[in-house]
Amino acid sequence: MASRPEQPARFAVGDHVAVVERPGERRHVRTPRYVQGAVGVVTGVHGPHLDPERLAYGLDGHPPVWLYAVQIPLAQLFPDGACRPGDVLAIDLYEHWLRPADEVGTTRTERVPD
Repeated sequence: MASRPEQPARFAVGDHVAVVERPGERRHVRTPRYVQGAVGVVTGVHGPHLDPERLAYGLDGHPPVWLYAVQIPLAQLFPDGACRPGDVLAIDLYEHWLRPADEVGTTRTERVPD
């Protein structure tokens, strides 16, 4: 864990979040392209950590950013039916990659687990 971040955690367990889409992003990022645009639910708050995207470029990683555990229905990521109903991807995502689900338009339609 890093020192205290400048802001309190934006999300809590149970919040529905959308992963920000940045299709033209060419720098080092910690969020896979295949989850960008997906909607999931926060299942854990890991606390503030140094920003790995800043650390990758030799910067000090400050300010710290909040890290969350998020579950995304696999049917959003693999709509061809290659997964079973109820299967989820559990992934850790940094706060600057998340928005409240109701604020972001997305093409992903699979129901987010409660």
